[in-house]
Parts: sequence; structure tokens; C-alpha cells
Amino acid sequence: MRDDKDESPHFERDFRPAYGDAVAVAPGVQRITVNNPSPFTFHGTNSYIVGNRSVAVIDPGPEDEAHFRALMAALAGREVTHIAVSHTHRDHSPLARRLKAETGAVIVAEGPHRAARPLHAGESNPFAESADIDFVPDIALAHGERVEGDGWALTALLTPGHTANHAAFALDGPAGIVFSADHVMAWATSIVAPPDGAMADYMASLERLLERDDRLYLPGHGGPVTEPAAFLRGLRTHRRMRERAVRERIRAGDRRIADMVKVIYRETDPRLHGAAALSVLAHLEDLVARGEVVTDGAPSLSGLYFPAPGL
Repeated sequence: MRDDKDESPHFERDFRPAYGDAVAVAPGVQRITVNNPSPFTFHGTNSYIVGNRSVAVIDPGPEDEAHFRALMAALAGREVTHIAVSHTHRDHSPLARRLKAETGAVIVAEGPHRAARPLHAGESNPFAESADIDFVPDIALAHGERVEGDGWALTALLTPGHTANHAAFALDGPAGIVFSADHVMAWATSIVAPPDGAMADYMASLERLLERDDRLYLPGHGGPVTEPAAFLRGLRTHRRMRERAVRERIRAGDRRIADMVKVIYRETDPRLHGAAALSVLAHLEDLVARGEVVTDGAPSLSGLYFPAPGL
């Protein structure tokens, strides 16, 4: 199918979180959802338990007492050998330390938190408080590196974009399952917010997953993605349409991100307009780097943007 024929994804928002319950979502896989709903987390963060007698926990979640008790109840009588963390936002990683202390499991992830690029002069990180800067894995995983347990194996798929250290985890076996965390979610697109995230990285990570032939994604928020290849193509189309909209607004005379957001995201919940502005900035960083847009100095939320000469 040609790229320009791909359709935007159909987002699925019908999801029952079943807080505190371990819900079977695939053979040998259970999901427990944290009761931390918000405009950014949907109904809450999903933690996954992989395996039967000897297990891995993927994304144990935030420091939440009720969720910790629910995890421990679901893990009763089983050995926890690994704790896999997709990225270091505080709704995914902090509980890993407590779970390790309780179980003796090894924490694996791409690495500690870091930004996709350094801060520019005078710039602040709007999501700095969301970063779990104390997180350090016991084992840092490279792309394609595997961790194994009793009857299961996980392969790290490095997917930067949402954060610089974002990783998905593929469950080895015929089921074709990937724990896609915040990179690919059925309910909404991932937030790509500089300086933590980068649009060029995000798009490259979509392409990396499109090279695979997986059958089911289990994301960090909301329900499963049941047709991953079509959904990935839809996400790619959606981002290209957003990029096109940004270029069109600049050609129409918009010079500031706030003015672009008012038009491009007019049907979006106003509570998310701050995140939308960061998404526009991520697109503009990419467009400036590619020479299609110009700005005075480094791209910023308060900058002025113009079409590149000749375009």
C-alpha cells in the first residue's frame, strides 16, 4: 500500500481498567492497571506480568500503595526474576525500586533518564517533574538484546521519540506480542515533547517497528492494538498530516506556535493544548533541521517561524 493511501488510525477508547485485578490479556500475560487516570495517562498506567512460575514485571508503575499491593497479590507464590522498564516517566518506573527490594529481581531498561537534546539557553523542560531522574537499571539493554526466564524471553526494541530512552519489549514466541508502552497506544497518539522527546526519532522508531511482523501490541495505557502494521502506518500518516498542517499554517502567515495550535488542535481538549504546543515544536525542530522552515536561533516555544526561501 502506498504511503499516501494510508489512513489515519482508528483510536479505540473503550477500555475497562479493572483497577487492582490481574486481567489475563494473552497466554502467560496478565495486566494490572494503576488507578492514576489523567488526560495524559487515559484510565491509568498498565503493568504487565509475563510468565507463570517465574515471571517478569513490565512497567511496575508509580509509587502507589494500592497498586503495589495488587502487584504483590498477583505475584504471590511466583518468583520475580526481572523488572523491565520501558522509559523513565514517573507513571512507569518509580515502583521498580520497591519491587526490586521486595523480590530481589533485576531491573532492565535502555538506561537512565536523559533528554533527546541539551536545553537551549534560557529554555526550561516543561516535563522535568515527570522524569524519574533517580532511576538506574541494573542492566542496560541494547536494541535486540534479550532477557530470559522460565518459559519466556523478552527482546528489547529501542524506540526513542516519546523519550530518548524509550524501549518496547517483544515477547519471543509465535504469538507475536510486543509491549509497546507509550510509543504506540490504541487510545491516542504518543506525546513527543522536546527536549525529552524528538519527532525525527519517533518517526524512525515507527519505521523500525514496521519492519517487524507482530500480531498484538499491549501498550502502557489503554487496551491492545490488534492490527499493529495497519495502526503503525496510520500513526505515520497522522504525523505526516500534522507536519503538513504546520507547514500550511506557516505559509498562511502564522509565525508563533500558539497561533498554529489554535487552528490545528481546535477540536482537541484545551487541557492538552500545552502538550499540543510541544508536539508542534517537535515538528518544527524536524522541519528546521531539514531546511524547510527557518527561525531566529534555536527552535523554541516562543520563536518566530518562516518558510525557508524557495519553498
